[in-house]
Amino acid sequence: MLTLAAPHALEAEIKKSRFIARAARADDRAAAMAFVESASEARANHNCWAYKVGADYRFNDDGEPGGTAGQPILRAIEGQGLDHVAVVVARYFGGIKLGAGGLVRAYGGTAAECLRVAVRLEVRPRVALRVEAPFALTGAIYPLLESFGAQRLKEEFSDTGLVLELSLEASSADAFRSSLRDATRGKAVATLHES
Repeated sequence: MLTLAAPHALEAEIKKSRFIARAARADDRAAAMAFVESASEARANHNCWAYKVGADYRFNDDGEPGGTAGQPILRAIEGQGLDHVAVVVARYFGGIKLGAGGLVRAYGGTAAECLRVAVRLEVRPRVALRVEAPFALTGAIYPLLESFGAQRLKEEFSDTGLVLELSLEASSADAFRSSLRDATRGKAVATLHES
């Protein structure tokens, strides 16, 4: 998934109207709506916005003619291949009417340019695994954790051995389990762990 690494803002003047786009990562609807509220400008004529979080999306024209602001902002998010993103474009009216097509280009274009120059971040899905192994095999397990970039979430020692809860990229889970099985001759077990 491609998202934003940090919030970003961009300002454009189009036919004397000032458009200020603000964009940020939002990992759920609540975060998106909180960003919309914080990024909206009280003195602007319009604060149009859109967000996309997986299959969940919303947009709002905030008084502009229907379909001329929120939807073009959403299309800008999708057109950049981004997800988990919210964008607010504030407009200060400059006295010249832009017409429906002009508004679509102004809102969509300002949002798209803001997103285009923002720093991006690729987020890879992760899974949680539970590893159980006899004490004697810990020396074989720790190097595997490092080589697969696994993050240790919890580590316990029981009467029977080591119990690890870890997180690693979903795409590496099968290879990790196979390597663990080979390194421990099948004596260590890694199972999907439900948090």
